[in-house]
Amino acid sequence: MTEDLSWVPDQTYAMGSERHYPEDGPVHQVTVDGFWIETHQVTNAKFAEFVAATGYVTVAERPLDPADFPGAPAENLQPGSMVFTPTAGPVNLRHIHLWWTWPPGASWRHPEGIGSSIKSREDHPVVHVAYEDAETYANWSGRELPSEAEWEAAARGGLDQMIFIWGDHPEGASDQFANFWHGDFPWRPDSGYGATTPVASFPPNAYGLHDMAGNVWDWTADWYADRHPDEVDKPCCIPRNPRGGAVEDSFDNRQPQFRVPRKVIKGGSYLCADSYCMRYRPAARRPQMIDTGMSHIGFRCVVRDSTT
Repeated sequence: MTEDLSWVPDQTYAMGSERHYPEDGPVHQVTVDGFWIETHQVTNAKFAEFVAATGYVTVAERPLDPADFPGAPAENLQPGSMVFTPTAGPVNLRHIHLWWTWPPGASWRHPEGIGSSIKSREDHPVVHVAYEDAETYANWSGRELPSEAEWEAAARGGLDQMIFIWGDHPEGASDQFANFWHGDFPWRPDSGYGATTPVASFPPNAYGLHDMAGNVWDWTADWYADRHPDEVDKPCCIPRNPRGGAVEDSFDNRQPQFRVPRKVIKGGSYLCADSYCMRYRPAARRPQMIDTGMSHIGFRCVVRDSTT
């Protein structure tokens, strides 16, 4: 069944960018076979169906093992997840801990912690899903998570090497192309921004796909590497359906105390501000530890069988 899917045709395109952040480059040609991709991110309602059918418990809802956190006070060993919390006013943007908190009980059911709920947000993208959660849902639904190359091809919608999913020009004063941060980050969003929105609230790209820019980041199946491969501009060697780097290369060498592998996330989120994180672009990419969900990360699935 394809009623919630759009077809992305097989193509060769220039993946990556060298215009913004170093991890986006170098630009290199890749080929992907055609595939189906969900037209929007998995919603709270769809994830609730999965949980009701399977009894699945997400990573954020599982008890923490004190042995993994020697010396930590018992009150700090509560299940939870990372939640964006606006600051009271302007702050130094180098200190991300000023707007990220770990409320006990934060999970897909309770996006801001104990006392919050997804009531009236059934059509918002599910968040606080770690990689295992997204992959398990995908397997249950008979689908898969996209590779980074597939995701970027889908996001571009055939607009090869354009900066944004809608073209090369930024939003104008009267445009509303995507749910990224409008206003003063991280404390004063413009009305209608600064939080998730129902899926498909913004115009689709040329493939009929919503929220390929903004709303929440999407997990991909690829292990993260700091750069794309350096072998570029070799017509004889264009990779077909590349599947990212090696797990051993995905660790964050700047934080050797955290030996947790990282996957690529794509698309940016409602927290992407031009002044801080201009990553609501198809070429943009970030690493995410596989054991951690956050209030701005979700996912969508693909089907690679063209006969679906």
